[in-house]
Amino acid sequence: MEQAYPGVTIVGGLASGRSTDRATWVFLDDTVYDHGAVAVALGGNVMVRTVVSQGATPIGQPWTITGAHDNILETIGGRPAYQVLVETVEALPAEVQQRAARNLLVGLAIDEYKDEFHRGDYLIRNLIGADPQSGALAIGAYPRVGQTIQFQMRDATAADEDLRELLASAHHELGDARPVAAMLCSCNGRGAGLFGAPDHDARGLAREFGPVPVAGFFCNGEIGPVGGKAFLHGFTASLALLLPRE
Repeated sequence: MEQAYPGVTIVGGLASGRSTDRATWVFLDDTVYDHGAVAVALGGNVMVRTVVSQGATPIGQPWTITGAHDNILETIGGRPAYQVLVETVEALPAEVQQRAARNLLVGLAIDEYKDEFHRGDYLIRNLIGADPQSGALAIGAYPRVGQTIQFQMRDATAADEDLRELLASAHHELGDARPVAAMLCSCNGRGAGLFGAPDHDARGLAREFGPVPVAGFFCNGEIGPVGGKAFLHGFTASLALLLPRE
């Protein structure tokens, strides 16, 4: 879709259902499909401001990838990637180390021309495995030599912090402009199971922008832009704020 319509903002998600269901379906009139997509195109006097909260918080410092092939990180900053990861975690406070133990991820910078990297500048991907002997890390992406990387962690606290900061940043950027409606596509791994209470992401939107009409659904994969490019995410809240175009 991005290739067919360059520059278009794409927000959405993959259909999800009960964990016992092996498939989802699309209904159109009297026909049932086991594949396909439903899309709505918006135009006219409306603009879209996206907030893509990938539910992670950065740890350590940004590094440059110096050795990689396929989905394997070999060296970071000229040192074994595994060694850099271990040192990053060991430098954290003890309480944060415990939180990070099973919640480590990587963030890959999309735009290398930025002077500084902040939340929303990284594409968050899973850390799949590590080999202490070779010093390599396997990740859920294809890293490039020269690309900026920063380790991340994800839990309820990190996800809440990430959403709050990104919503506040969007609010600051929009100034006095207020969204007239919003669409929220949240991962089915968020919600009460993660945060301990329902409606976390919708409440965050209301807390920052007031009573905005919002619609959406829980997804099995979320679609939203990072660095101006559309990606498929996990454990993400992908939000489209609709505002009148001046």
